[in-house]
This record gives sequence, structure tokens and C-alpha cells, in this order.
Amino acid sequence: MNRQQRRAAAKQPETVAPQKLEAVKQGQLLFGLGRYAEALECFNAFEKHNPNIAPLYQTRGLCLQRLGRFAEAQADFERSIALNPLEAETHKNLGTLHARLGRMEQALACIDRALAIRPNFSAALTEKARALWSLQLLDEAFAAFHQALAVDPGNPHTIWNLALLQMLTGDFERGWRGREARWNASLGLVDRGLSQALWLRDRPIDGKTILLHADEALGDSIQFARYVPMVAALGARVILEVKPAVQRLLADVPGVAMCIDRSAVTSLAFDLHCPLGSLPLAFGTRLDTIPFADAYLPAAPVARVKTWQDRLDSRLGPRNRMRVGLAWSGDPAHNNDHNRSMALRTLAPLFESDDAQFVSLQKGVRVQDRAFLAERADIVDLTEQLTDFSDTAALIFCLDLVIAVDTSVVHLAGALGVPVWTMLPFNPDWRWLLNRDDSPWYQSMRLFRQPTRGDWESVVDSVRCELERQVFAWRPEREPALLLPAE
Repeated sequence: MNRQQRRAAAKQPETVAPQKLEAVKQGQLLFGLGRYAEALECFNAFEKHNPNIAPLYQTRGLCLQRLGRFAEAQADFERSIALNPLEAETHKNLGTLHARLGRMEQALACIDRALAIRPNFSAALTEKARALWSLQLLDEAFAAFHQALAVDPGNPHTIWNLALLQMLTGDFERGWRGREARWNASLGLVDRGLSQALWLRDRPIDGKTILLHADEALGDSIQFARYVPMVAALGARVILEVKPAVQRLLADVPGVAMCIDRSAVTSLAFDLHCPLGSLPLAFGTRLDTIPFADAYLPAAPVARVKTWQDRLDSRLGPRNRMRVGLAWSGDPAHNNDHNRSMALRTLAPLFESDDAQFVSLQKGVRVQDRAFLAERADIVDLTEQLTDFSDTAALIFCLDLVIAVDTSVVHLAGALGVPVWTMLPFNPDWRWLLNRDDSPWYQSMRLFRQPTRGDWESVVDSVRCELERQVFAWRPEREPALLLPAE
């Protein structure tokens, strides 16, 4: 740091009057409530009369980042650093933003500046570990996580992140335990405040009623529903609570006595409870003991499958081409959506095949994809008629193959035992592990991975080549009898 920067930093406390900081706190209050647009208005109004206050730009930068206005957020962080170069928190925040945008070298440089100012800055050490992880420098990432925990041993955010890396590398024993820190890691998960005891297979449940409740996304509910029969086999009556979109789908899982959504819980009596995401911990799941990897969801009702078969036939005519389902993007609100989703036009090389008929499974088509989808007569889109995941399951049973990015659709196809190819980013979610093209969670799944960050082109090319081989081997007479449920 040069003399001018040290002078600016030394003057900083004198430039921030108490009444000015109080005004900033009003915006911070709105920010804490998740009302980012309102908070931004407060910060903007304050800036007009107080343009040289470093904490304002740091906090407004965080607000802009939450609103997805990344260039403006970066400008605010840099402005805050110019006003006060000795604030380690701002350097860390700028590093986190660079990491969010995939600029890992810049991210590490910013985080290292934060650590030069505060060597025992636990949050910065955790962010450094995450950045190293993103570069798949895993030994260095583990070391940084352990260094962060040496400074702040009970930090739930660090414990949770370390657990994800442990599971990604196959260390489920420690990973499941550490993953329980998610309840205190500021992830938006809400403590249900249930008066009944938490069950982690630590007591007999024969003759008891247990509530198994969804705690994360739809894909997680589908993935962990495989444990319901195991709980029921211990003698418990199982009430399964999930979101409405998968309620009809999961109601017929063996062992489910009642399937409800959250609104119905208060009127029910039960003895114990367990989040679905904690069941792998309760059963001590290892890579070699994952249950029901072949399939565990009941087949869709015959009548519903036939309805979808008729809809496809009416649009496509005789079944003389391989039918392939597609999903190319997930929930935009997901914190890793920028890595796992792609634009539909990225899949264009697949559409060169004359022997494959593509069927959209994509709900919530994004604005940038609508025009391209409308131009593609070779992609059948009946998704407006999909009312929930039970309908999607019936449609999937009418297909020969599903190709999708990491969304709930791949969990659904895998849980049904339908062939599914999952396209993964360079840094995948923990459940897909590393350096393998199969999944221990779903035997019918193949994995196609980015060789480098952001390289979807290579993934799509690999999928295209494999699809060409599959199409060549496919014959119309191979009607998907193995998929169509029996009467």
C-alpha cells in the first residue's frame, strides 16, 4: 500500500459521521429482509448527498450483486476499496464476486489481499477454499477449509462447505455429518420448530408415526425419497411432506402412508420427524451402500402414459425415430444456475440428426430461448400440458432417452430407471462426484462433464457422437416396452 492509500485509510473514520452511518443502516435493514430493490433505492438516495463513504459502497455492492447487476457491484466494491484500502471485508467481497463470474485468478488475488490485511479472516479463508475448489485444486482447498476452521471452529458456513467437498470426493461418512450444519449456515433453510424429536435412527420407531419432510429442492426430494421404504421397514407409519409439484409423484412410493404438503402438517399427529436430506446420515450411507440405485419410483399409471403416447403420436405420426427428451436449464434462483444451465441454441448440434425426434421437458422456458424453440419444428413442445412431475414421469415413459443438465428432470428419469444422460459443469454438485461417467445414485444414468470451466461445446459434441451411435442401433420395432408400465 502506498503513502496516499494509507493516508486515505487513516482519514476514513473521520469522514463517516454517526448520522450518516445510521442512514446506511436503514438500507442494511431492508437488505437483511431480502428486499434488495428497496434497499438499493435507500442507498442511492443516500449517495446523492454522501458520495465518499466506503461502507455505503461495500453494502450497496452486495445489494447489486444479489440483484444480478454484477458490473455495478464490482464498481461499488472498487470504489469502496479506493476510499478505504484497509477494509479486508471489501476485498473478500470483490473476490467472491469475481469467483461468481468465473474469474478465479482475480478472485484469489482479491482474497489474498484480504488475508494480507487480516491473516485470521475465517470468511476469507473459506472463500479462498471455494475458489481453489473451483479450480479443482482440491488438496489446497481442503487445507484452506481446515485453516478457516482452526480460526473459527464452529462456523457452520465453513463446516457445510467442507462437507460438500468431502462428499464430492466420496467421503460420505464425514460429509453427511458436516452437511447437518446447513441449518445454521444462512442458506435460507428454515428451522421448522417442530416439538417432536428429530430421528436419526437413534431409537426404535416400530409402531411410531414419523414425518419425513422436504428440506431442499425438488430434485433432492426425488433423490432421497428412496429412503422412505427403509424407514417404513423399521415398523414406522410414514407421513411424507413434499412440495405440491412432486406430491402426486411420490405418494405411491412404497411405505408412504400419507403424502401431504407443508400446509397440512399442523393438523396431523406424529411422534418423530426427520428431514429427507438427513436420511442418508441416519442410514450411514456410503458409496457402496446407496439403496435402490436401479429404480424406486412406481411406474406412472397406464392410462396417463397412454394419454401422453397418444399426444406424441398425434404430433409425430408413426414411431419411426428415436424419441429423446430435453431439458437445458434449471431454476434461475438456484445459486449455481449460472454454471449448470445452458442456452437452448447450445444444443443445436444435436438437432442435425435426422433419426432422432426431440421432445421438450423444459418448464419455464427463458426469454432468450423462446425464439429459438419456436423456430425448431423438430422439437415437440407439449410442456404446457404438464401439470406436475407425475405428468412429466408419464411423458418420460414414452421416450427412449432423456438428455438434460443437472435439474430435477435427471433425478426423475434416474429414479424411474429410464436412460438419462446428464450434462455437468466443470465443478459439479457433490452428488455427481468426480472423474466418472456413471452415477452410484442412478444406474440408468450416464454423465458427460465439461473438461474445462464453461466448455459446454465439448459436452454437447460428446453427447452428439454418442447419440449418433445410439440412433444407429435403434429400431422402430423396439417400442419402449421396457418403459411402458404393464397393465
